[in-house]
Amino acid sequence: MLANNAKLGYRKHGSSEEYTNLTGLKEIPDLGEDPEKVENTCLTDKIKQYEYGIGDAGDLTYLFKYVNDSEDSPYRVMRKYAEEKEVLDFCEELPDGTTYEYTAQVSVKRTGGGVNGVIEWNLNMALQSEITTTDPE
Repeated sequence: MLANNAKLGYRKHGSSEEYTNLTGLKEIPDLGEDPEKVENTCLTDKIKQYEYGIGDAGDLTYLFKYVNDSEDSPYRVMRKYAEEKEVLDFCEELPDGTTYEYTAQVSVKRTGGGVNGVIEWNLNMALQSEITTTDPE
């Protein structure tokens, strides 16, 4: 499946409002967890024993086309939330209807540029919840 038409929406944390989609999305991150492998060996074991501990979703960074031409441009809106350290709810939706919902704080970073190079911006997530996956019907 192509990533074309994937969406990222946000809303105030705890709100029941619809998600507002952020325009200009160019790239979505890997989603999932890499649980920490924890050694849990008893003195009677012949080989080391392991179990998985808590997961780490790693860095979640979304890439956007840089547009800063109005007060409601995603770049300005997310910058404001980042400055205020506000926690938001997010929903990533894939073209097949699969959704991933989570809560996060954001940071915004504009990329550099050069001759014939586009300027973009990154939306980085600091997770505040688990990621809930909903499969399409």
